Amino acid sequence: CSSPGLAQEVQAENVTVAEGGVAEINCRLHQYDGSIVVIQNPSRQTLFFNGTRALKDERFQLVEFTQRQVRIQLSDVRLEDEGGYFCQLYTEDTHHQIATLTVLVPPDNPIVEVKEQAVEGGEVELTCIVPRSRPPASLRWSRDRRELKGVSSQEQLGKVFAVRNAVRFHVERKDHGAIVTCEATNTALRGQRKQTQYQLDVQYSPVARIHPSQSIHREGDTLVLTCAVNGNPRPTKIQWSRANDSLPERARVEGEVLTIPALSLLDNGTYACQAANKHGRASDQYVLVVYDPGAIVEAQTSVPYAIVGGILALLVFLVICVLIVMVWCSIRQKGSYLTHEASGLPSWVGSWPC
Repeated sequence: CSSPGLAQEVQAENVTVAEGGVAEINCRLHQYDGSIVVIQNPSRQTLFFNGTRALKDERFQLVEFTQRQVRIQLSDVRLEDEGGYFCQLYTEDTHHQIATLTVLVPPDNPIVEVKEQAVEGGEVELTCIVPRSRPPASLRWSRDRRELKGVSSQEQLGKVFAVRNAVRFHVERKDHGAIVTCEATNTALRGQRKQTQYQLDVQYSPVARIHPSQSIHREGDTLVLTCAVNGNPRPTKIQWSRANDSLPERARVEGEVLTIPALSLLDNGTYACQAANKHGRASDQYVLVVYDPGAIVEAQTSVPYAIVGGILALLVFLVICVLIVMVWCSIRQKGSYLTHEASGLPSWVGSWPC
């Protein structure tokens, strides 16, 4: 670097730029008298000799060359471009200053890796990775806008850093499909964030439920039973059966659906569907009752049992109250009658009606 007295002739400014961006190197001249101006890269190769290009690198462009300043631009900045750029003015004495170019590396979108398959009741471990950044990226996990505490580590690879953050938490089947987000930030992003979302894949045992096509079945109707199955991995094979008997010969099984046309009383029985995956089995049963076409059958109501129970309890309470009043009136009338008999008075004297 030039001494303080000579620094007045040439001044240079340090530059910080993100990789892939455009860096501007500015050399300010004082009392320029037409002497030779040379700009060199960190390897001391001459980029420009006065206004003439010396190095055949089209990424460098001379933007301004006046008596007051020389300004060049470097496009598509790379890490290897980092270092000190020399601004030199050759007069009777040589004056120079160095503009230091610092290259930052913004992180790409993080990579999320899962250590092993998540199963309900167990734990899942996720690792967020940014293989290349400078300065080291800060990684943060979140779920439903709440931060998840992870363990961070980093490794320096030359001028860049590889950063990892691992998080581990308990999962249940309700967590299947939930979104977990890894977010990366560093100064090269200038306030922006790079995010990667990971959808949890939690495996769990199946659940089976049979849904009938209607609630009342009469002779001649068509019965359609659907076995709704939920599980991860989803069971691919559904088995239909009939307790203590085989399925009717005219029954059709198409995966989750069992169809029995032209119902008869002989079709009565308990029907079951069963599904399985590697985590367990599930089954459900349906009791089929086929009625005569002329039978009057009350459909099941949807009134909650608690309401029905409350109404019955109120009716029982009212009946008990009526019985108590009747017994009390009967005892009172009988006692009044015996009292008047003993005194020789008519039984109606002094009696009160109930």
